[in-house]
Amino acid sequence: MSEDQKPHDADAAKTNATDATPEEVFAASEADAPVEAVKDPAAEKRPVWSDKGDAPFEDEPTTPVYARKPAKKAKAEQSAGDETMEIVKTIFFALLIAMVLRIFLFQPFTIPSASMEPNLYEGDYIVVSKWSYGYSKHSIPFSPPLFDGRIMGSAPKRGDIVVFKLPRDDKTDFIKRVIGLPGDRIQMIANKLYINDKPVQDVVVSQGEIDDIFGAHPVAEVRETLPEGKSFMTQDFGPGNDLDDTPVYEVPVGHYFMMGDNRDNSIDSRVEQSSGVGMVPAENLVGKAEIILFSWKPGSSLWNPVSWFNVRLDRFFNVLH
Repeated sequence: MSEDQKPHDADAAKTNATDATPEEVFAASEADAPVEAVKDPAAEKRPVWSDKGDAPFEDEPTTPVYARKPAKKAKAEQSAGDETMEIVKTIFFALLIAMVLRIFLFQPFTIPSASMEPNLYEGDYIVVSKWSYGYSKHSIPFSPPLFDGRIMGSAPKRGDIVVFKLPRDDKTDFIKRVIGLPGDRIQMIANKLYINDKPVQDVVVSQGEIDDIFGAHPVAEVRETLPEGKSFMTQDFGPGNDLDDTPVYEVPVGHYFMMGDNRDNSIDSRVEQSSGVGMVPAENLVGKAEIILFSWKPGSSLWNPVSWFNVRLDRFFNVLH
C-alpha cells in the first residue's frame, strides 16, 4: 500500500471515535479529565477535633437549648447584679467615711441625765471634738486594745466639759467638767468648792424651787469662777446634802478630777471608783464637748414621730462653756 493510501493517525482516531458508542465516549472523557476536590464551605470553618473527638464546632452553642436564657433576661440579670454591687460599694465607702470622721474629728452624744444642769439638759444632742486631747484606744468604737496611752495627746484645761469612759468598766460614756488637774487638792467644805486649799469664787444668780422624783425643794443657780478665770453656772440644792462636805482629794499624775454642774445631783469624782467615778485617767478621755446641735424634751424619741416637734428651740446651736 502506498503512503498516500495509508490513513493518517488523526483520521484513525476520528474513525475509532466515530465507531464507539456514546457511553464509551463519555467514559473516556471522564477518565482523561483531571479530578478536582469538591470543597465543603462548612468544613473550612470547623476546627480540628480533639483526640477524644469531643471538641464542639465553633458555630454551635455549647449550652443545651433547654438551659439557654433569653438575651433580654440575661442582660437584665447582669444589670441588676451591677446595680447591687454599686449599692454595696456606696454603703461601704459611706460607712468608711463616717468611721473616719467619728474617730478623728467629731462624735455625737445624747445627754441621758440631769447631772450637768443648768448647762446641759437631758435630751440635749451634743457634738464632741476628738482631736482636742489627742487619741487613745477609747477614740475607736468598742475601745480595742491596739495601744496604750495617747497619740498626739494634749492636756485638758480646768473647766472643760469632757466626755470620758467610766474608769471602772472602760465602756460607759460619762460627761462632766474638769475641776482638778494632776497634783491638785480638791475638797468641798460646807457646800463650797476648794481648789488647792483656796475657795472658788461663787455668786448666787437666782433662786427658786424644783420638782423631781424626791419632791419639791429649793434650788439656786450659782456662777462659779475658777482660779484661771473661767466662769460658768452651777445648780445647787442648798447645804446639808451628801456631797457638800468631803475629804481632801489629791489628784494623781496622769489623772483628772471631774464634777457635775448639778452639784447635789451628780455621781462624779467625789464618789469612789467602786460605786462612782473616782479619778479619771488621761487615757479615758474621749473628747471635748463643743456645741449643742439640738434638744429634745424628755420622752421624745426618734422612733415616735409624734414627739419630733417636742423640742427646745432655744437650745439649738448653743456653744458650750
